[in-house]
Amino acid sequence: MLRLIRRRLLTAIPTLFAIVTLAFFMVRLAPGGPFAAERNVPPEIQANLDRVYHLDESLPRQYLRYVDHLLHGDFGPSFTYKDFSVSELIGFGFPVSFALGASAMVIAVTLGLGLGTLAALRQGRWVDHVVMSLAMIGIAIPSFVTAPLLALVFGVWLVWLPAGGWGEEGGIAYGVLPVAALALPQIAVIARLTRGSLIEVMRQPYIRTARAKRLPTWLIVLRHASRPALLPVVSYLGPAFAGIVTGSVVVEQIFAIPGIGRYFVQGALNRDYTLVTGVVVFYGVLIILANLLVDIAYGVLDPRQREG
Repeated sequence: MLRLIRRRLLTAIPTLFAIVTLAFFMVRLAPGGPFAAERNVPPEIQANLDRVYHLDESLPRQYLRYVDHLLHGDFGPSFTYKDFSVSELIGFGFPVSFALGASAMVIAVTLGLGLGTLAALRQGRWVDHVVMSLAMIGIAIPSFVTAPLLALVFGVWLVWLPAGGWGEEGGIAYGVLPVAALALPQIAVIARLTRGSLIEVMRQPYIRTARAKRLPTWLIVLRHASRPALLPVVSYLGPAFAGIVTGSVVVEQIFAIPGIGRYFVQGALNRDYTLVTGVVVFYGVLIILANLLVDIAYGVLDPRQREG
């Protein structure tokens, strides 16, 4: 297990280097600049701004300077949000984004496992067909379509929940619709994975032996079938976390939630180079850590992975 963790951490170094490099140069390919929205800026003031933020240097020199600051934990200043650094903005938005993402992940895993198990144990019956039909709809409709629909139905028409905002302290009611928009696609995928995996496991010879001993179905599933059936689901949790992270960028913008995703969108629109690059690198680190935790969990569930 320690060898696996060490190998994953060593692999993360070139991955992070590629993320930093691509994010740095791609954001600068967009037309315009961080101060292009300023009107009637005299050339001498523009030159001073470029000199202060080192934008008058060549791109390779800017890149080396940025990597050097990044190695010291400095994401640089924000070009759009005056008097704030990128690290401070990430610190402001991360608790909100983490609350949304963690809640969506817990709900997705809980409901996905429950619905998938129910469908597998009722294979071919109406419950199975209903669950799988809803799962297909959830997979087909992305979060940027689900989020406005949820806000329109439950926030505008029915007025049951706030259609946007975060409130003064981020009350629970303000997070229901965003969490639902993030969790629904993942619930659908996890339910389908759980159903297919559990059906296959329940056909194994050792499960037939347990049935021959007249053990209750719930005990067979809990004691004998749950661990091997969870392996495909655990493998998917890494991509699921990435999907929730990328989906939160759109969902936070739709619901006007002050998370990292909203800062990222505003930074991209305003050509805030350091903010966009910093958020991309931060998200990249989170996804790498999430995949590492998934590998560890997979090794705990599957002894062959530890031995390998």
